[in-house]
Amino acid sequence: MPGNIRGRAADADEAAGGTDTDRGHLIVTEEIDDLSKLDELRGTWTNLLEGNPSDSLFLTWGWVRTWWRHLGQRRVLRILAVRRGGRLIGLAPLATVTPRPQKLLPFHTDEFAGRGPIGPDYLDLIVARGEEAAAIDALAERLAAARRVLTLSGVAAGPCPAFRLTQNLEGRGWSVASRRSGACPCIRLEGYTWESYLASRGISHRQNVRRRLRKIHTDFAVELIEAESEAQRQEFLQEFQYLHHKRWDRKGGSDALTSPEVMHFHDEFSRLALEHGWLRLLVLRLDGRSAACIYGFFYGGVFYFYQSGFDHEFGRYSVGLVAMALSIKKAIAEGAACYDMLHGGEQYKYLWANDERELFTHDCYPPSLHGAFARRVVEARTAMKSVLRKPSAALQAVGLADAMSVGEH
Repeated sequence: MPGNIRGRAADADEAAGGTDTDRGHLIVTEEIDDLSKLDELRGTWTNLLEGNPSDSLFLTWGWVRTWWRHLGQRRVLRILAVRRGGRLIGLAPLATVTPRPQKLLPFHTDEFAGRGPIGPDYLDLIVARGEEAAAIDALAERLAAARRVLTLSGVAAGPCPAFRLTQNLEGRGWSVASRRSGACPCIRLEGYTWESYLASRGISHRQNVRRRLRKIHTDFAVELIEAESEAQRQEFLQEFQYLHHKRWDRKGGSDALTSPEVMHFHDEFSRLALEHGWLRLLVLRLDGRSAACIYGFFYGGVFYFYQSGFDHEFGRYSVGLVAMALSIKKAIAEGAACYDMLHGGEQYKYLWANDERELFTHDCYPPSLHGAFARRVVEARTAMKSVLRKPSAALQAVGLADAMSVGEH
C-alpha cells in the first residue's frame, strides 16, 4: 500500500512537470500566470538574479511586473519557475502572444516577457549556478509538452541559458532558426578616467567634444542635475517626455514613447528604480533652462543609456552631444564598468563606443505540421519586414526602381 501511494504521488508530480534526479530531490516546474503569483515570487526572483551571469536590468522582477501591468495586452503571462525540493533554481520569464492574423502571426507564440515598445535587451533564462543542466532540461520538457512556437529575442551572443535551451529543444526534434537581430554599442570603461577615455576616441570626435564643452561653459552656467527625490523624478520625467518629442518631431515622431501605456510604464518603473538607487534621470540646464535630458539607469555596474531628448533651440551648441559627454563622465566617476547604449546602429553611438554586444533571435518550432507551417509564416514575415526596411533594394529586385525614380521627378 505505501508503494501505491508513492506511485500516485509521483504520477501527480510528473503531470505538474516534475522529474526525478540523481540528487534525490524532485524537480517541479510551476507556471506563474497572474499578478498575485508573480508578486509572491519577488524575493526569490531577486535572490536568484543577484550575481547571476544573466543578471541585467531587463530581467529584474520590477521590470517584468511593471511591463505586465501596463503593456501585457493581448498576452497571457506564462512564467515558468523550476524548483528543486522547494528551492527556486530556474526562471523562464515568458508570456504567450495570442494570434494576430493582421500581423501575419495566426498562432500562439511564447516569447520573453517585456517585449514590445519598451525594447529591452539581454533577455535570457535565469538559472542557478550548478543547476543549469537540470533547470534547462525541466524547462525544455515543459515547453515541448505545450508545443507552441517559441521566439527568444534580444538574446546576447554566446552560450547563455537561452541558447542552451534551444539546443535542448533541437535534441527533442524541434527546428530552430537563429539570426542576428542587432547589436548594442557600448563603452568599456575599466581603467579609464574621463580624459584618458576621451583621448582614446577618434581625433575629430574628441576635438569636437572638447570644443563643444568649452563653448557651452563659456556662454552658460551649465548644470547636469540628477533626479534624487520623488518630486524631481516627476518633474524631470515630464521634461524628458517634452524634450524627447521635441528631438524627434522634426524626424516624423518618436517610436519609443508611443502611447499613454508606455508612459505609465516609465512613470511606475522610474519610481521603482529611484527607490532602488538605479535611476539616472539627468537634465542639462543652461542658465536654468532645460536644454537636454538623459534617461538611464545604473544597475550591476552598468550605466544603461535608455533614451534622450533635447531642445533644437540650443542646436548650435550640440546639447545632445554635451549631455551624452557629461553622462559618460558621470558614469566613470561612479565607477561604472560599462556605459551601454543598448540596441540601435545610430552613427553617433559608434563615435563613443569602443565595443559592441551582438543580439540574436532564436525561433523554435515544434516537430509537427503546425511547427512547419509556423516556420514558413515567420520566415515570410521576416523577409517582408526586411524588404520594407530596404525599399530601394526590393524595388530593384522586381525591376521597379526605374519607374519609381521617374515618379519622383
